[in-house]
Amino acid sequence: MSHSLYTAVATSTGDGRAGGRAFTDDGLLDITLAIPKSMGGPGGATNPEQLFAAGWASCFHSALKVVAAQQKVTFTDSAVVAEVQVHATPEGGFVLTAALHVEFGGLDQATADQLVQAAHAVCPYSNATRGNIAVTVDATVG
Repeated sequence: MSHSLYTAVATSTGDGRAGGRAFTDDGLLDITLAIPKSMGGPGGATNPEQLFAAGWASCFHSALKVVAAQQKVTFTDSAVVAEVQVHATPEGGFVLTAALHVEFGGLDQATADQLVQAAHAVCPYSNATRGNIAVTVDATVG
């Protein structure tokens, strides 16, 4: 494997997702966590799945811009919405699933679909989860 381009360092303390704290070594992120109300918690603070969804949406959007530039494809606007869901397993554990929805302006559907697949092939989050969790990707043009 090639040398690392960047290392993100984050620490979780306290009770983890149940009111704990997560922070990065550079001090740019420092948050309290809470279990969502839909999972029986108090809500009122972010949770690991939201952080994962935000990271994946941002990373995928960057990958999308890179592949579009490489292919010399232009569009007027874009957004990536990442949905990360938690599911309980019969054994008492948990698994994640994800859906990535990409919205484009100024692009035809076939090109949008092709760009989304190309971005999914190069995005580090997509590559890290490939074969590990169920993921769907789709494109909408407007």
